[in-house]
Amino acid sequence: MKNKKIIPLGFLSAILSLSFILSSTLFAEEATAKKKSTETSRLEALSKFTKVIGIVQKYDVDQITIEELIDKALKGLMENLDAHSNYLTQKDYKRLQVQTNGEFGGLGITVGMKGGALTVISPIDGTPADKAGLKSGDIILKIDNKSTLGMTIDEAVSLMRGKVGNPIDLTIVRKGESKPLSIHIVRDIIKIESVHTKMIGKNILYIRVSSFDKKVVNGVAKAIKKKKFVTKGIILDLRNNPGGLLDQAVGLVDLFVDSGVIVSQKGRRKIETKEYSAHTSNTITDVPVVVLINGGSASASEIVSGALQDHKRAILIGEKSFGKGSVQVVLSITKTEAIKLTIARYYLPSGRTIQALGVVPDIEVLPGELKTFKNEFAIKEADLKKHLKKELEKIDGKKSQTKEDKKNIITPKMLEKDLQMKEGVNIIKALIITKG
Repeated sequence: MKNKKIIPLGFLSAILSLSFILSSTLFAEEATAKKKSTETSRLEALSKFTKVIGIVQKYDVDQITIEELIDKALKGLMENLDAHSNYLTQKDYKRLQVQTNGEFGGLGITVGMKGGALTVISPIDGTPADKAGLKSGDIILKIDNKSTLGMTIDEAVSLMRGKVGNPIDLTIVRKGESKPLSIHIVRDIIKIESVHTKMIGKNILYIRVSSFDKKVVNGVAKAIKKKKFVTKGIILDLRNNPGGLLDQAVGLVDLFVDSGVIVSQKGRRKIETKEYSAHTSNTITDVPVVVLINGGSASASEIVSGALQDHKRAILIGEKSFGKGSVQVVLSITKTEAIKLTIARYYLPSGRTIQALGVVPDIEVLPGELKTFKNEFAIKEADLKKHLKKELEKIDGKKSQTKEDKKNIITPKMLEKDLQMKEGVNIIKALIITKG
């Protein structure tokens, strides 16, 4: 009886083993067939490319060398991937290295491609471009006499940079203007103070971050700590901030958020996929925060504003941001040539992407001035006592603010000239009252 039971089990085991071997073989055959199919497709595609190159070289009206054809093909390939990827010829690569390592004169603007047009993301505070009146959203049609149609960002930037003191003329299209404008700018060394602080009233700290250089986190932390005992609310102004260093954006959010993901970076390869989180030890304040953004807020600015919004740590006021949420690297292909390639995209804590979508404010406020009307016929008690005040000033001396005081405060009159900031102040006052 025992043998009768063992034989069927052994038979079943043999069938299962055979089935497993057959399945493994089938899977291996499928994988091999798939691999062969991919290789065949690859070879067919490369054969098509070579054939087109040969036809163009043989029949095109202009005699073009194979080197020129390949360069044109590579340029077209990279530019059709996305707005930020491109092929760097020997000349382009050399320019990039000079711009990265050398000292040069510039205009002080950040540009990007929007709808195929070379667009000003934002002028940087206090730079020649800012003083000349360039605005976020301006479309650059010409750089001196060269059309920007079909021009890459790197080509445009290299044309705008040059010797300090050399002039440049930009032809721009601006929303609301009936015809193109010509703007004359003189190049200068671009020196940027990335963090500016002022007080609004007695307890609101205004922090302006104009770009994300390596001093931002320390600068903002120092400003918060200096006014910690009087600050009940913070306005963080990221308008026209074109971005900069990722670690500074992460570090800035970390000053306000004590836990959770700040931003994640996702690419095809595992090495390009990263996650950046907040740490309790780095958080230095829990007061209410309002962030001001607009169409010139890009890249690192969008990471900061979007992360603070997702963590319910700040209220965003202004206009939708630019929408630049991708990561580029420069990869050498020869000693003298390279490609700039988008390898990953940024994602906010909620999982939403910034790329091409931007960050939408909680409260949309368009830029402008607050129109006020003074009633000249209203007579107040204070007006009746003006003569007494003058008499007191004779005795006690007139109290006046020093230049330093004026430099470090934002007055009610200044707020009337900036609707977005005024709305931010109103919101932060309400948050202060709510918090108690």
